[in-house]
Amino acid sequence: MKFRVNASLKYSVDIPSTLILNLHALRTPNQAVLEEAFTVTPYMKVEELLSTHGENRFIRVEIPNPANICISYKATIDNCYKIVDLDAAKEYTVAEMKPDVLPYLFPSRYCQSDKLYRFAHNAFGSLTTQYSKVVALTDWIHHNVEYLSGSTNSQTSAYETITEQAGVCRDFAHLGIALCRALTIPARYFTGYAYQLNPPDFHACFEAYLGGEWILFDATKLAPLNGMVKIATGRDAADSALASIFGKVTLDSIDVGSDFLDDNFQPFFYQGSDMKGISYL
Repeated sequence: MKFRVNASLKYSVDIPSTLILNLHALRTPNQAVLEEAFTVTPYMKVEELLSTHGENRFIRVEIPNPANICISYKATIDNCYKIVDLDAAKEYTVAEMKPDVLPYLFPSRYCQSDKLYRFAHNAFGSLTTQYSKVVALTDWIHHNVEYLSGSTNSQTSAYETITEQAGVCRDFAHLGIALCRALTIPARYFTGYAYQLNPPDFHACFEAYLGGEWILFDATKLAPLNGMVKIATGRDAADSALASIFGKVTLDSIDVGSDFLDDNFQPFFYQGSDMKGISYL
C-alpha cells in the first residue's frame, strides 16, 4: 500500500535552542520509504540520529539564534501489514519471551501498570485468552473514556486517565498499554500517520504482543488500523515524543496529512469475535 504523508510545524524560538524531532516514517522490513524531503526554513544545521534498536529516526535541529522557523516533512511510503489469525495463537509465558520483549512488561513513566493491577484483573482477568483480554480492555477504554481535546497535557499518565475518564489518543494508548502490562501482556506505544483520521493529526495507538506478533490496537477507533504509517515505537510517549525541546521554543501551528495512493482502500477495524489482528513490523 502506498501513502503520501506530510507534516508542517511552525515554531517561535526566543533563545538559542535545540529540537529533537520524530516525524520521519520508520524504515522496517515491511515499510519502505520511497522518497522523502525534510526542510527547515530558514536553513539550519540538521542531523539524523537512529535510535539504538531502530525504533525511532530522530532529527536534531540546532537553532543558533532567535527566529521563527518552519519545519516541513513529506514522504511517499510503501508499506504492508499482515492479518494474523489469533484463534489458536500460542500464549507465551514470561519465561518463554524473547529478551527484547521483556521491557514492555514493566511499568513506565506514563504507564503505571503496577497501580492498575487490581482493576485490570477484576475487570478482565477472568477472560480465557490474552487476545480476548486485549479486545475487552480496548473496548472498555473506548466506551468509558471520553475523547476530549485539551483535557490532558504532556504529563498525564494512564492512572490519571482512568481516574478522569477523558483524554486524547496519547492517553488512550497509555491506558491500553498499562492495562495490558498489568495482565502480563507486553505492550508498547505506536505513533504514526493515520489515513482517514478526522481531523488529520499525528496518531497514537498501542501494540500488544500476542502469539509472537506485535498486534495493533486503537482504543479511540478513529482511524482504520490498516491505514497507518509507523513513525516510532517505545515503552510510552517518553520514548517516542514527536518533539523534544531544549531551550525556549513555542509551537505556533501544526499541519499533518496522509493520503492513500493506490486504487482501493478497504478499512479494517477489529470486530473482536473474528479473532484476527493486524501486525506491522
